Amino acid sequence: MLLWTTNQSLQNGRFIVQKVLGGGGFGITYSVIEQTTGKLFVIKTLNYIQQSKADFDLQQVKFVNEALRLAQCSHPHIVKVNEVIKEGELWGMVMEYIDGQDLAKYIDERGQLSEQEALRYINQIGQALEYVHAKGFLHRDIKPNNILLRRSTQEAVLIDFGLAREFQGGKTGSMTNAKTEGYAPIEQYERRGTFGAYTDVYALAATLYSLLTSEVPLPANYRKTGIPLHPPKQFNSAISDRVNEAILKGMALLVEERPQTVREWLELVNPKLEVDSLTSAVGMDYKTLRDLLAAGKWQDADEETARVMLAVAKREKEGWLYDEHLDNFPCEDLRTIDQLWLKYSNGRFGFSVQKRIYQSLGGTREYNEKIWDAFGNSVGWIKDGNWMYYEHLTFDLTAPVAHLPWEVLNLVGPWSGILDTSGVGGVSSLASRLVKCNI
Repeated sequence: MLLWTTNQSLQNGRFIVQKVLGGGGFGITYSVIEQTTGKLFVIKTLNYIQQSKADFDLQQVKFVNEALRLAQCSHPHIVKVNEVIKEGELWGMVMEYIDGQDLAKYIDERGQLSEQEALRYINQIGQALEYVHAKGFLHRDIKPNNILLRRSTQEAVLIDFGLAREFQGGKTGSMTNAKTEGYAPIEQYERRGTFGAYTDVYALAATLYSLLTSEVPLPANYRKTGIPLHPPKQFNSAISDRVNEAILKGMALLVEERPQTVREWLELVNPKLEVDSLTSAVGMDYKTLRDLLAAGKWQDADEETARVMLAVAKREKEGWLYDEHLDNFPCEDLRTIDQLWLKYSNGRFGFSVQKRIYQSLGGTREYNEKIWDAFGNSVGWIKDGNWMYYEHLTFDLTAPVAHLPWEVLNLVGPWSGILDTSGVGGVSSLASRLVKCNI
């Protein structure tokens, strides 16, 4: 049996095992420290149960495929996979270390969450699932235990893609019937069934049920025998009628009675999540920005973002902004611009993504060269140690997370057309305004 122990050296001394973080039906995770950098990482391997199976080699192939699926994902609410390693006969998946706790432990400590807080996490995981579904596969194990909260930002991150599978919506197929009782829909109890985005919708709705009630919902196979699901409002009278009904709709036993996509369900839970309402406090028209983003014309959208922000601030004639203009920028407009970028980039681009990374590095309104350089490296504005010119940026979805938007940042504070002196004021001021606007 291949199990790692505290202080064990891996990869010829590159990593040192710190401790076991946890495990499930398939895997076990360890925290490790990379000796050359001092950074913490998580390495996941198959657990002793899987290692004892006759088809262990096949299970390892599936495990590596899980890593490949995750490596395709670059989203602020999905755990990042860095690489795959092999230690002896055991494959390991090297992932980012997230300082925080899972939602199951979080509600164990705090009890029922408020509707506002629970919906914030559900919306974030919903965005991650929309991204996953667009790539053609299902997660199939959404539950509070598989959602971590970053301690620094209180943002939700989806983990454990061990049951993730490719799917073609509306087609009958066979999948392993591994599942988590209470969160798995009825089709996951069957060897062959019709799987689709609605499969994850059920689990996401069940997760919201749990966050608001501190109860695990009645398993779908029990419900199929005629035992009714207690409405969540029965356990928590503070739940609104809208959310109560949306949870029950999302957890409908019959596939055809559920919302067919995560977006459809999220709009039932909270209609305000629809980002294409294009609301503006000053009557600004955001249709052009929306259409450019929807068409994937990222550079044009970047320039349009700068144009509309100058117009909102009434600085078109001057052609630049001061910190005070961002400090007073309408929250409603900033939210619309940010959500449009988030939606059409599948969570890769947007001011709120830039804020999260900038602040995670210790960034404040005060200029700090080391932090600014670290931010530039993180978002891909530095190449081979040199800051890039605007025309050399990557204007497509292969760009690093938070790479865009940029042009509006060049309009704030000192600027010279090269990124090392441009953007400092824009990022710091925008980050401050986003915090005040609760974005």
